Amino acid sequence: MRVHILGVCGTFMGGIAAIAKAAGHEVSGADQNVYPPMSTQLEQLGIELEQGYAERHVDADLDCVVVGNALSRGLPVVEALLDSGVPYYSGPQWLAENVLRDKWVLAVSGTHGKTTTTSMLAWILEYAGLDPGFLIGGVPSNFGISARLGGSKFFVVEADEYDTAFFDKRAKFVHYRPRTLVINNIEYDHADIYEDVDAILWQFHQLVRTVPSNGLIIANGHDGNVDKLRARGIWTPVETFSAQGGADWTAAYEAVGEQSRFGVTRRGVKLGAVLWKLIGRHNLENALAALAAALHVGVPADVALAALGEFAGVKRRLEKRGEFDGITLYEDFAHHPTAIATTLAGLKSLGAGKRIVAVMEPRSNTMKLGVHRDTLAGSFADADRLFVLGGANLEWDVAGAFAPLGAKASVAPDVDALLAALLADLRAGDRVVLMSNGGFQGLPQKLERALEQRARTASS
Repeated sequence: MRVHILGVCGTFMGGIAAIAKAAGHEVSGADQNVYPPMSTQLEQLGIELEQGYAERHVDADLDCVVVGNALSRGLPVVEALLDSGVPYYSGPQWLAENVLRDKWVLAVSGTHGKTTTTSMLAWILEYAGLDPGFLIGGVPSNFGISARLGGSKFFVVEADEYDTAFFDKRAKFVHYRPRTLVINNIEYDHADIYEDVDAILWQFHQLVRTVPSNGLIIANGHDGNVDKLRARGIWTPVETFSAQGGADWTAAYEAVGEQSRFGVTRRGVKLGAVLWKLIGRHNLENALAALAAALHVGVPADVALAALGEFAGVKRRLEKRGEFDGITLYEDFAHHPTAIATTLAGLKSLGAGKRIVAVMEPRSNTMKLGVHRDTLAGSFADADRLFVLGGANLEWDVAGAFAPLGAKASVAPDVDALLAALLADLRAGDRVVLMSNGGFQGLPQKLERALEQRARTASS
């Protein structure tokens, strides 16, 4: 089959391309922004890429075109596709019909923690010798890739509630038909698509309607919106998890540091303990969800726990970039007040005596619209200093939103000003976390270089 993918350089669509190529299809793609690392990965797989969209991308001899959800009506390539009569699909639909149909699908959904939990689950299955396929919205360090076809009946997928395509406004996850479903949590997000949290709950209820009665739903046991979802009707057995206790699966840290240890209990019976490098209560809950899902497909508890001990994390999920001039730099994807607060709480758990410096780019569509402006300042309670990148593309008063934090918060109009403010403030021993769901306009690399230069200057 000749498959052409529009929007191929996004993490999800790039994963679709890699899986299609591994399945034996002839794959090509185009994107408005073709750049590394995704472009390099795809080219190494033998996938032909084109920069930009033009009508000539729609060849009559294509078997199908897979359309990313960033494309919309009115684009010349979309109009040419519709006029051509060539079959077209969304990424989730193509995946469901060509890969997932004969698989035991393990789907991980929720507002927060999807990427990390999906990565943990895929790694546990890999460690257990099950050779799973997977499609993840990030890069698990244990694999170094975000997607693969796999060689078994098991397929692990990050189940996103974002809409599917310009011609399919359902959430992506309704296509996957999981037998094992994780629901990490549900909060209001994606304000560019959903009017309120009830609209999101409606999409989640379409998802749970597809899980068979001999499957399993693994749900957060202390989430009010998940409770509302369950009250709407569920026809599948449910197991709950929570690091707060009062659930089927619980966990608690026994020691916290560069190496942390936590114990796991299922229905009052301790299964064992894990020594790992991750931190934060949110990661305990991610681990519980992954463990419950892995046991559902037959992985022994001791094997699953051992696998978590070797889990190396996910790129840009509180990823430690290194130490520069005595300052530890982390990078995190956090783009929602709850995610920000849990990330900072995790850093604080490492111990007192070192400042936590948060640096944030409000970049997601929801952030740009200012939906969280009234709760953002409170999410930085555990930070000692906060630097925020403002800008003309934001539809709200950034400085006003953070005014309650007083001198603790600084807002910069551009990346260069932000970098200068950081360099003037940072000192040895600081833990700095750079928060953005994008590239932060190159700030991580610029800050590293500047700190390295400062260290060289001081030593000369």
